[in-house]
Amino acid sequence: MNDIISNFKVTDRQSFIKFLDLLHKDFLINPESWESKTLSDFLEALSAYAADIQSYYDNMNQNVNADRLDWGIFSDIFKGAKIYE
Repeated sequence: MNDIISNFKVTDRQSFIKFLDLLHKDFLINPESWESKTLSDFLEALSAYAADIQSYYDNMNQNVNADRLDWGIFSDIFKGAKIYE
């Protein structure tokens, strides 16, 4: 994953918007790094990753409750959907 995207910190709505812009540019520049090549595939991966995100946080020993959403969790879901099958 693009280091800029993986290290980008989302803390509020404005930074989430910037993150989505970076994600879009990454898709245009590096489509080969994306598992999902179509919108349908991406939305399916987005849904699946949203369902699994708590397991990711638990496995990474991050003290995050995915049921208490914030803008950072939204960005984590989108980052995960980029590479999720």
